Amino acid sequence: MPEINFVGKSDSGLKRRNNEDRFMVRSELGFCLVADGMGGAAAGEIASRIFAETTLEIFSTSAGRSEKDTIELVQRAFNFANERILSHVKKNPHHKGMGCTAELMAFSDKGFVIGHIGDSRTYCLRDGQLKQLTQDHSLVQNQIDQRLITPAEARNHPLRNVILRAVGIKKKLALDLIRGIMFSGDLFLLCSDGLSDMVDDNQIRNILFSTAPLLQKVEKLIESANAAGGYDNITVVLADI
Repeated sequence: MPEINFVGKSDSGLKRRNNEDRFMVRSELGFCLVADGMGGAAAGEIASRIFAETTLEIFSTSAGRSEKDTIELVQRAFNFANERILSHVKKNPHHKGMGCTAELMAFSDKGFVIGHIGDSRTYCLRDGQLKQLTQDHSLVQNQIDQRLITPAEARNHPLRNVILRAVGIKKKLALDLIRGIMFSGDLFLLCSDGLSDMVDDNQIRNILFSTAPLLQKVEKLIESANAAGGYDNITVVLADI
């Protein structure tokens, strides 16, 4: 496995009192994640924490691993977290409706595996080109796919926050798995929608493509989201190959 440098940071934004986002970077275990809680009344914060803690527990049992092992670990992390959030709601009915979107990126001896649910995103900057690797599980993305609205119209759509998939909402989990090969110089970005709703892809690309250190890039992305309004929690993780 090549050397990977991870940096992550989360900010509550300018409009929210609490931060329901969660991130985790564990270079020794070869994974990073971003989870965006939903449900309010502190329940979203609990859901994203459950996802992060469950993932750490699952990955702590593994060392060097094949792509097959990595896929199984990612699936197990999502499934166990889903079960634990549902169990929490059963014991705490006043938290009904809580859940989280989640990006989990894990590296194997051959490449990377991404587990994705919701409208948090994973991008890759390669050879100066920024590519979104995940597709939002949202109402407006469905409308874009059906060519009912344009991506520009989606940015200010009144229903842009309607999520169609999340961890902890249904017993049967519909998980997207994305696999790929990594190359030296690749820069991966995991972020909550607090960044992607506020900062367009071109601006994200310019910040990532700069010569600034990783931490400064993370801070500049968060600063840009706040400068655009900071309406939501903002969480950014970078993985530099």
